[in-house]
Amino acid sequence: MTSIPASHRDLLDAQFGTFATVGADGRPQQSEVWFLAEDDTVRISLNSSRQKTRNLQQRPACSFLIVDLTNPYRYLELRGDAELERDEDYAFAERVGAKYQSDLREHDGPDDYRVIVTIRPTRVNAVDMSG
Repeated sequence: MTSIPASHRDLLDAQFGTFATVGADGRPQQSEVWFLAEDDTVRISLNSSRQKTRNLQQRPACSFLIVDLTNPYRYLELRGDAELERDEDYAFAERVGAKYQSDLREHDGPDDYRVIVTIRPTRVNAVDMSG
């Protein structure tokens, strides 16, 4: 696994990131998501009925982008494959909810469940074009 350089680790404290998956038509599908970061791993809680979940079940290739909102010339991009696991007891969803002061169950329908998406970076682009 590729590591995230110290120069850009602060971006892992951001409130959101842009998560991209590959759709059935082969085109990228992006959206802003909440996340938790631990060491060199980013994890996301997705609802089972989301298009992103279906995309990842078919094709695990993904990317995650965090832009420094105080300096948009600086960003961190993680490219890799996603591992999916069911969040049976909502333990991870509750951790994400605690960060964002939200109950993720409120976003789920009666037949939905939560999936933990773990992004294992195979490539890290830590960019700073401001200097």
